[in-house]
Amino acid sequence: MRSRMYEKRRRRRTGKALLLLFLLVFLGTGAAAGWMGWQWWLDRQPNREYVQPEYMAHPAPIMVDGAWTGRNAAGEGEGLKIPLELAREMFGEAVWYEEATDSVVLTTPAHVLHLKPGERNAMLNMESFDLRFAAEKGEDGTLYLPMAPLTELFGLRAETGEGTGIVTLRRPGEPIQRAEVTGEITQLRGGPSIKEPIVEDLQSGDALVILEERDGWYYAQSASGHLGYVDERHVALRGAETVSAPPTRLASSFSEEDFAYWNLTGKKINLTWEAVYNVPPDPAKIGDLPGVNVISPTWFELTDGEGNIRSKADPRFVKWAHDRGMQVWALFSNSFDPDLTREALSTHERRMNMIAQLLAYAQTFNLQGINIDFENVYLSDKELLVQFVRELTPLMHAQGLVVSIDVTPKSGNEMWSAFLDREKLGRVVDFMMVMAYDEHWATSPKAGSVSSLPWAENAIARILKEDKVPPDKLILGVPFYARLWTIDKDGKVSSRALGMEAVRRILRERKLEPVLQEETGQYFAEYKEGENTYQIWIEDEHSLKARIGIVKKYGLAGIASWQRGFAAPDIWEVLDRQLQSLP
Repeated sequence: MRSRMYEKRRRRRTGKALLLLFLLVFLGTGAAAGWMGWQWWLDRQPNREYVQPEYMAHPAPIMVDGAWTGRNAAGEGEGLKIPLELAREMFGEAVWYEEATDSVVLTTPAHVLHLKPGERNAMLNMESFDLRFAAEKGEDGTLYLPMAPLTELFGLRAETGEGTGIVTLRRPGEPIQRAEVTGEITQLRGGPSIKEPIVEDLQSGDALVILEERDGWYYAQSASGHLGYVDERHVALRGAETVSAPPTRLASSFSEEDFAYWNLTGKKINLTWEAVYNVPPDPAKIGDLPGVNVISPTWFELTDGEGNIRSKADPRFVKWAHDRGMQVWALFSNSFDPDLTREALSTHERRMNMIAQLLAYAQTFNLQGINIDFENVYLSDKELLVQFVRELTPLMHAQGLVVSIDVTPKSGNEMWSAFLDREKLGRVVDFMMVMAYDEHWATSPKAGSVSSLPWAENAIARILKEDKVPPDKLILGVPFYARLWTIDKDGKVSSRALGMEAVRRILRERKLEPVLQEETGQYFAEYKEGENTYQIWIEDEHSLKARIGIVKKYGLAGIASWQRGFAAPDIWEVLDRQLQSLP
């Protein structure tokens, strides 16, 4: 009896415990579900905090390519100005600051504008030009350039944000994807998530510029200039466009597209240099040069650090050349004097002095081009030479003149090769002559070819590949001379240059049988006289045909031969036939 009562009580206690356990589990599950639901709801609630972007701590922050530049503008409206350094970042060396004169030079293919801080009067293509607003320096020394000339020269546009003062700069050719906010009010946020703080509220119909898409969000710029992210569900794309250059008040007779710098259409350039020393050559004694379509007399040379130029120009020579259908591209040399060169290049005024003289000489003597031959230049003046050519070329083009420059093959020699920035020069000039000779120079310690074929080809290939100069701008320099090397009994080496006829005479008089060298691609001859050995790597029809093969292989613009006085009379027709024939 007592046992049965105990069992009943035990069963009642167990049932209550199970009920309690069930209630606890039920309540715990409900609480967890409620917590999860609460978290689910919270996760879907947008961040309602507003944030002021870092750039708004600065007046007139400048945006470029969808990012804050870290710089600010000065002035407003038509008087808006931007920092010099930003302009240089956007347009490279077309914006040049000259510390020595505290002035700025802006260059394009058609214009050269020189201005100074605080002065509204500037010089445009060597003529007086009034700026609407002058460049100015801020309290921290920052130099600000007026937007007007940047707009007129480079097509730069500036947009100022509504109510914010944010300045957005746009260059011609820049793509713009327009868009519009649709439907309900939305926000521009600091990141691609509703949890990111709000930069700006956007209303239906507000204009946007879309910069990129990321995970269902657009990175965009609003009409106020702010940058941020907007949910793409609230945006409608309204079409793409390209920034166009605004109208300009700058008149120019030059069009980069229309400039006919080489008007012998369909023909390779066949240029020869005419070395002019103390006595000008008598054109009547030169004779015909069949196939030559450009001749470059060495007429102009730098005489002092002020940029003054000595001329040996001869109007009789020009008439003789024109009567035979040749253009005249007169050579301008730096006299191979590094100190004079440094001084003459050091300021805009001195560079313009040289340019003005060359323009005057070109007009006086009816020239068609100027060939720049600067050699033996300090490496530290590398950028100054580029700037000189950048300032010279637009003014030459405005006068219808071709601009070319002579460069050596690439090497580590600072003053004869490394000072030449072939890539930058190649962007500016019309033609670049590669002087692919003097592989073994006059005082070389070792006898060798003036220009072996593999060496000459490598000189071209390197400039094409490393400096990205277009092949139709490159002209292969070819030698009409060889060196007769003398090696004495002690192994001491000396040489003298010989023209083609002089080499033929030696071969004939000494009854030499030249041997073709595979490694140089040239014929080679050697003989002994007394205790001396004489060697010569021959420049002849065979080697010149091979050089023209390089021109055709790489699609070069033509050849430039040094120099006319070294050539054999019969070589001109050979060159013409090979050069102008189809590959």
